[in-house]
Amino acid sequence: MEIRQSIVQRYEEMHAVLNEDLRITLSHLDMEEKAAASALETLMERNGSLIQEIEQDLSTLDEALDQTVTETNIMSFLSAMEHQDLEDMSRERVVQDKADPISIDLDEVKAEQILSLTNDVLRLISSQTPVIRKLIKSYSSVMYLDPQTAHPKLVVSPSGDSATYTKTWQQLPDLAGRFDTTLNVISSQAHSRGLHYWEMDVTGKTYWELGVTYPTIPRKGSTEDCWLGRGDDSWCVEFFDGKYTAWHGGVPHHLPVTKQFSRIGVFCNFVAGSVTFLDADDMMPLYSYCEGTFSDCLHLALCPGHDHNGTNSRPIVICNPTSPMPMSD
Repeated sequence: MEIRQSIVQRYEEMHAVLNEDLRITLSHLDMEEKAAASALETLMERNGSLIQEIEQDLSTLDEALDQTVTETNIMSFLSAMEHQDLEDMSRERVVQDKADPISIDLDEVKAEQILSLTNDVLRLISSQTPVIRKLIKSYSSVMYLDPQTAHPKLVVSPSGDSATYTKTWQQLPDLAGRFDTTLNVISSQAHSRGLHYWEMDVTGKTYWELGVTYPTIPRKGSTEDCWLGRGDDSWCVEFFDGKYTAWHGGVPHHLPVTKQFSRIGVFCNFVAGSVTFLDADDMMPLYSYCEGTFSDCLHLALCPGHDHNGTNSRPIVICNPTSPMPMSD
């Protein structure tokens, strides 16, 4: 009886792991659908007259089509499908009843073997979930920060993988690409095709901004467009005063989360023209933007913020995979 209970428990644990994985995967799909719907709504607003012409053409086409499927045929089809579904459910119940560990009468040796196998299966399932983590991490790219773009109060590490605020204004060349008001720095590399994923460690920080940007983001002066997400050139998530906000085009989207994350992921999909921010600990999506098509290459962009009397002194660190530095594409 004890072994049987252990086997049942392993199956329940597998079920819990798979249910959580399903929840995370569906959350990604829901977020992407919302982003795509938002992008479509914007596109429809910008192209109202074109949509009206398309609707008129579709209406004309509908009138010209022959109605080859009658209501009776449809009901017959649905009735047949319902009958087939009932038969499938009946067969499924039979299979489930036969596969129920409680209903199996085993000798002790065989029971021990099954328990061992279920332990192996549980470990395998746990190691492979969430599935979305495996998928997104397969697109991990190496990114290094460009010190020639960093605000003079930011210190970029020699390895180029972190940025830290300093109270000292460093005497650096006033290059055209250097931010002189906002505490920003962008990556040396840029991408314009494919799928790319980056993770940033924000452990212990009380304020930060991170995201992606076109190379055309303004670098000089106090204009709001220099801030990440405040213009049409960049997309970001901001953490400030315990609250998270997604920004693009100067429009804030307040996120209904309160957890203080240790790692934030950025998934950039040039195929779909989308960028998704997510909690890298469990791969739950925070917010997605869908542009359809990006008009330029994208750099990773960071703002570690002021130290706030020592409460925000830690750096933002890019968690690069161990691989050679990539070329821009």
